[in-house]
Amino acid sequence: GKTFLVRSIAKMIGVPFVKADATRFSEVGYMGANVDDIIRDLVQQAKGDLRLAENGIVYVDEADKIAAAPGKMGRDVSGRGVQFGFLRLLEDADVDINGSHDIASQFRTFMNLQQKGGLTKEIVRTKNILFIFSGAFPDLIPIIKKRLSDHQIGINTNVRNKDEEDMARYLPQVQSEDLVQFGLEQEFVGRLPVVTSCNPLTREELFHILKDSQASIIHQYVRSFSHYGISLKFSDDALRMIADKAYEQKTGARALVRVCENLLRDFKYELPEQRAMQDLEVTPDMIRNPKGYLQYLLGR
Repeated sequence: GKTFLVRSIAKMIGVPFVKADATRFSEVGYMGANVDDIIRDLVQQAKGDLRLAENGIVYVDEADKIAAAPGKMGRDVSGRGVQFGFLRLLEDADVDINGSHDIASQFRTFMNLQQKGGLTKEIVRTKNILFIFSGAFPDLIPIIKKRLSDHQIGINTNVRNKDEEDMARYLPQVQSEDLVQFGLEQEFVGRLPVVTSCNPLTREELFHILKDSQASIIHQYVRSFSHYGISLKFSDDALRMIADKAYEQKTGARALVRVCENLLRDFKYELPEQRAMQDLEVTPDMIRNPKGYLQYLLGR
């Protein structure tokens, strides 16, 4: 959902957008991608227009994976090293898009030599590029709760006794000191002035994703069954029960796919062989006992 949100914003304002996974980067000079490569990817998305790329959006996911590991000895080339690499880009840097050792950059340099008879620097300035970092930050909530409990006095103020996964309550209260304690460098956090959090989806929101979303997994199953001449329908009670099962898995909207697949997998392979089967309605009884319901239909 976060990626779709940022991509939609970039499309609305007409700027190039590139997404990268923070786990693929390493400190300069070590095995792995260099943080400058993400700027080269942005230039490619801008179809070579350097001025357009200088106003693009860079979205880095899994940012919590580059936090410094507690108690780690030696050089942390995939953690702190990557943070300092991004720190340079966030501070208004000039990136030479031809100054890499990857195959694409070498080929581009070779073509410049052939066409222009010499090397020309192509510089992208990162001052106006919007950098957005995101991640799950699973161990951040206990840090926030401890800070809040230490700052409160009185009776029954020990927030450690409350639900550990109450993200809607504690994540919006995150401060820079929490992120630093999590393992992010103070200079890195200081270059990211805006911090926000996404609330977990509720049961009602999962239900509306199933019922009203244009890209709902339900539509995909309806089309799939229609290829075999079977009209598939879902009652609202069934959709709510699917949403409840997905909510219990605590993995967001992705859980809807898993629940629907576990529910309809056997129906998808068994029913097309029954030529007389033309209609199938998913009901709460079917969800409670899918295998028994399938045997009932095959027997009928």
